[in-house]
Amino acid sequence: MNKVFDRYASFIFFLLGVGFMWMSTTISASAYGSTVGPNIFPFGLGALLVLLSIRLFYEVLKSKDQQTKGEKLDYKKFLLIFTAAALYAIFFEYIGYIIGTFLFLLFSFQVLERGKIVKSLIISGLFSVGVYVIFVVILEGSMPGFPSWLS
Repeated sequence: MNKVFDRYASFIFFLLGVGFMWMSTTISASAYGSTVGPNIFPFGLGALLVLLSIRLFYEVLKSKDQQTKGEKLDYKKFLLIFTAAALYAIFFEYIGYIIGTFLFLLFSFQVLERGKIVKSLIISGLFSVGVYVIFVVILEGSMPGFPSWLS
């Protein structure tokens, strides 16, 4: 574990989380035809990011000094997932949440850990459909589930 990197990363993620929470307050509180406003999800993500960054900082302070020297960062995997995330954002409205999220997660899981395709398919499918059902059906929010060209 690289304690210096983790310490700085926790601080940056803390600031990002606070930024998400702060900027989500500028989004309107409700959307037409929805009981859940568009500000809820970014605020929740920001709060989660703040909590996780505090946890990371705590773990860094608690851990023993076992810094590994010469540890290489895997830039190829990072760039592949970063590019996939950018493509996901660009084509989100065109392909919809369920298909887009499923493909993004499936690709990311395979980049991180080759093989185990059945496990990746199941987790990607359950997550994308599950979040859609929770947000749209249970919370009565609005999100493009499937693309309009598919129907």
